[in-house]
Amino acid sequence: MNSDVICVGSSSVDVFVQTPFAAHLRRWKSGKVKDFQAYPVGSKILIDSLLFSTGGGGTNTAVALSRLGLKTAFLGKMGAGANAFAVSHELKREKVNSLAVCKKGGRTGYSIILDSVGHDRTILTAKGSNNDLQPDEIPWRKLRTSWFYFSSMLGRSFQAQKKIAQFAAKKKVPIAYNISDYLAKKGVHVLKPILQHTTIFILNREEALLLTGKRTPEEAFKLLNGLGIKYVVITDGQHGATAYHDHRSYHINADRIKVVETTGAGDAFAASFLAGMIKTKDIVFALKLAKENAESVIQHHGAKNLLLSWKEAVRMVERNKSKVAIRNIG
Repeated sequence: MNSDVICVGSSSVDVFVQTPFAAHLRRWKSGKVKDFQAYPVGSKILIDSLLFSTGGGGTNTAVALSRLGLKTAFLGKMGAGANAFAVSHELKREKVNSLAVCKKGGRTGYSIILDSVGHDRTILTAKGSNNDLQPDEIPWRKLRTSWFYFSSMLGRSFQAQKKIAQFAAKKKVPIAYNISDYLAKKGVHVLKPILQHTTIFILNREEALLLTGKRTPEEAFKLLNGLGIKYVVITDGQHGATAYHDHRSYHINADRIKVVETTGAGDAFAASFLAGMIKTKDIVFALKLAKENAESVIQHHGAKNLLLSWKEAVRMVERNKSKVAIRNIG
């Protein structure tokens, strides 16, 4: 079956933990102010609530794209136990075709999301088999798609993504890429085998500056654009997001809303921007769509629970009438 998008990335079971006590500490570390979440040493802390969900950049974006009306598949690696079943069952329920590699003896990714401080989150994550996807395990003949979407992967899986990027280039299939700070720290030279085949690159401000070593997002865009990336989208939390294309920037502000939990917001934003570009080829509309879906997600617990359908997202875009500021850049 041909897909509109194949999402290559991680999967996990996510556990959201809320406790009655978590101290907020602020310390000076490595020349920067750092915020920490702290618990009393040697104590047993009762949990107020416990919520299980599925997550991972690959499955989050696959489900988001499916709800937005695109034929979507997921490619990643997990174990073969109960957690893998939970992930696979949800993909099926969300009409996502699974190309996942399930290995007996492997471990499905697992994350514990601790209650937020200032509506951000601290995540303890075990990558498990997410980092162990190997080229000879990939069902190459089934990779029939109009787009690839890569989420952040490490280890052998990162090497596998490089092989898929070469495959995509030969087939003339565009790639949308969304990295994490783990990869940003490695620098442009490490990511170049994928970046040089990337059409849409989405990352946050901190990642953009860390990856490129530049001082401003505009400088980061110019460097990345020099690698052949046509669209660079840089998110900046409560300050909104800016898309760069050719010699123009497109900025959209974030709305002032009650933030419950931010896990999955970046995936929702990236998937929605891609869906908007695929369906309309309109960068302004794609930004508005991405903003609405990300803001829906952060008002609830769980990365997938309040992802919008295409009809719902368009309705929100039309209702909120967010403005996009366009300006020329040198």
